[in-house]
Amino acid sequence: MTGPAYPAARVVAPTVHAHFARHADEAHRRGRIAAGPPPDADTIEAIIDAAFWASLRREESYVPKISLAFMPPDAARHPLVFERPLPLAPGALVKVAPAVERAGIHLGVWRDDAQGLSVWGTIRDIPSMCLVVEVAAPGLLVLKHHRGEESGKFVNVAVLEGDQIKVVDERASSLPDCPPLLTSLLGFDSPATWVPGIDSISVLVQLAVSMRAHGRGGLLLVVPAGNDGWQDSIIRPIPYAVVPPFTELAQLNRDSADAKHTRIWQEAVNRAVDAVAGLTGKGAPQVEQVTVTEPIEGNVAVIVHPTALGGTRHLSAAQFVHDQGEAVALVASQDGRFTVFAWSPCEGTVHAHRVETLLL
Repeated sequence: MTGPAYPAARVVAPTVHAHFARHADEAHRRGRIAAGPPPDADTIEAIIDAAFWASLRREESYVPKISLAFMPPDAARHPLVFERPLPLAPGALVKVAPAVERAGIHLGVWRDDAQGLSVWGTIRDIPSMCLVVEVAAPGLLVLKHHRGEESGKFVNVAVLEGDQIKVVDERASSLPDCPPLLTSLLGFDSPATWVPGIDSISVLVQLAVSMRAHGRGGLLLVVPAGNDGWQDSIIRPIPYAVVPPFTELAQLNRDSADAKHTRIWQEAVNRAVDAVAGLTGKGAPQVEQVTVTEPIEGNVAVIVHPTALGGTRHLSAAQFVHDQGEAVALVASQDGRFTVFAWSPCEGTVHAHRVETLLL
């Protein structure tokens, strides 16, 4: 591979290696079988480096969007294997990018004695602790791994944007007052994720992803069942009230565990989620201060006035959660930021959790 090195790749590689090595040891203690050894720091650096420089190139004016998965072809289910492996180089990645840009298709990367690291083909199903490096946008990479048994769920390990490095803090889910939604977004296999009903939060995760994806901003209020007190915090008349209540998501969430592992069920959920996410928007008032954190390593909580977070939607969400302590508010900004507002009994204030790093 030619060209200058990407400095952030060398900086973050040891941390990512430590993450995968730690989880590989834990999986071994639980009797789980890994698809292969965790990648070493040099391998991680090389994959990130190639993906970064490929993300800055163009192929017939198209921006490349690719996903690289580090695993051997003999560990893959129904792999599509190239007759001749491609070099792990920006030029080769850009050339093949249009053929693999659809969601769920990964380029398989592995090391052989003759060629070193190379792209051996494509794969759709990957095991839980397989390193995936995704090109989300020019200069924007997401390092993640599959969540495990839940189809389609990934856990973000780190996000690189130019010279900015954000490593997701696994311990954030163990902090006091961590909302179940944030715990589910973090998704690490820690005791904090072993709470009753956490699977029911997955629909909110999908809503959050869909709200962020439509790119127009939005506000979704999640209120407790069987309590109408939250309506006191709503300005009337409501321009887009829905009567009778939309219940499809609730009905789908009550389906059996077996049903939830079928493609038909997932497609039904996706359609219902997009129908709701497309309607999110509007807001009003104010609250005096909120605590703001982001679940990344080295982050320090800050206390700010809600106006520092954004416009009307953020003000409305903070005020609503301040008034209705059992509610949670999800706010998507047009610039891609995403904030979960929840009341913190420990802090006695509204806590704003910045989670866009977990949604990429």
